[in-house]
Amino acid sequence: MSGTSSPGPAPDALELAALLCSRVCHDLISPVGAIVNGLEVLDDNPKPEDRDFALELIRKSAKTASARLQFCRLAFGAAGSSGAQIDLGDAQAMAKGHIEDGKVTLSWNLPRLLLPKNRVKLLLNMLVIAQQTIPRGGTLTIDPVSEGETMSFRITAAGLNARVPQNIVDMLGGTAAAVDAHAVQPYYTRLLAQACGLTVKLALEGETVVVSAS
Repeated sequence: MSGTSSPGPAPDALELAALLCSRVCHDLISPVGAIVNGLEVLDDNPKPEDRDFALELIRKSAKTASARLQFCRLAFGAAGSSGAQIDLGDAQAMAKGHIEDGKVTLSWNLPRLLLPKNRVKLLLNMLVIAQQTIPRGGTLTIDPVSEGETMSFRITAAGLNARVPQNIVDMLGGTAAAVDAHAVQPYYTRLLAQACGLTVKLALEGETVVVSAS
């Protein structure tokens, strides 16, 4: 009896759209909920110190929600017409706004140039995967592989107890049993890589985890 599972059926276009929407809603529900909580505190005529706390909570949560929306628009959305190009400088700004949260920092070693949008979307999705390999925080170092419009990427994740989640490896390799809202992001990453003629791999190298596209 084989120890590997057979790949599950691929989601159709409607299901894929629904799963990606679920993923985006999952990313936004926490900061939006915090904004609602802060407004409820203000509605209760709070003490001055409670009012200050509520305003700071609303301010911080609104900033987080905005950063996540901008990131998701580029990483999962249309982001321009078919064949459009995206500035890596814009991608860097959105990645920093979304991923740098006090636990994770980015070391961005990519040049500023225009790349086909699917390659930039692939890069941002690789960053999301790399972030999941350092649950206690650390540094993500992004380096170019090759140059020009055929540039691909290598992301090194360094942090305490860096790990390789097997479910993500299976999804990137096309061996996962099913695609659900939790697994749709690495599945979408694989689709983006295929559209670029690339394969994304996740591997442990010493005490770091490397996410690469080649």
